[in-house]
Amino acid sequence: MSRIALTPHDMRMKYVRRSYVPVGSILFAIALSILPIVIETPLVPDFAFLTALAWRLLRPEMWTAKAALALGFVDDVFAGHPIGQAMALWTIAFLIVDLIDSRAIYRDYWMDWLLAAVLVILHTAGGWYIAWLMGSRIEFAIMLPQIGLAILAYPIVSRIVVGLDRWRLTR
Repeated sequence: MSRIALTPHDMRMKYVRRSYVPVGSILFAIALSILPIVIETPLVPDFAFLTALAWRLLRPEMWTAKAALALGFVDDVFAGHPIGQAMALWTIAFLIVDLIDSRAIYRDYWMDWLLAAVLVILHTAGGWYIAWLMGSRIEFAIMLPQIGLAILAYPIVSRIVVGLDRWRLTR
């Protein structure tokens, strides 16, 4: 039996899903940074950045650079970065995606993955450079496994975001 009209409760739930699932998924990915994972070398990708990037590439009409600024602030607070690091890097990444969106005629899956790979490299290099300016004298080569794992993790994160988006838009 199919329903023609939704009940008021269903309408509220539909509004909540459409409004809060994207931001909630990014906040969940940000909260993953407080898990007690102890490793000697940086291997764990920045899932918060990958999730935000996947949402931005999937639904460009929903995300502006101001959203990246606010979410980057939350990431700075949770991850323990210097305040402004994720804010600046996420905003720059979103502005680069905006620039490419305004210039490109179309984008497909491979272009999104290539763009995500370039932005992951820039994001990690930016974080490394900010740490270097603050006195950390580690070599950039130590960051290469993390970059590789983040590039390989992007399709998985993107697939999860697509699933969340489908669930968000269902009746």
